[in-house]
Amino acid sequence: MLMPLPARLHELVTHYEALLTEEDPGTGAPDPRLADLAYTLCVSTGTRDITHALEAARAYLATSDSTAPVASPNCVLPSVPHAPQMA
Repeated sequence: MLMPLPARLHELVTHYEALLTEEDPGTGAPDPRLADLAYTLCVSTGTRDITHALEAARAYLATSDSTAPVASPNCVLPSVPHAPQMA
C-alpha cells in the first residue's frame, strides 16, 4: 500500500487533533473540516475508521522521518524525456 509522505501525514494528524480539541460538543453538528480530515486520514492509511487511521498513522510516523519537508503543491517536477512514438 502506498503511504503519504511522513511530513504530510504528520500534518494531517496534527491538524485533525487541533480541530478535535476545538470541537464544541454542544453544537450537535460536527465541523465539516474535521470530517474531511478524518476521510483523508482513512484513505491515506487504508482504513475505514478514524480511530484505526490515527493508530496506523502514529505507528507509521514512529518508524519514519516525519520531519522531512513537504513539497509545495505549486512546485514543478522536472520533465522526463519521452520516447518518440512510432506511427
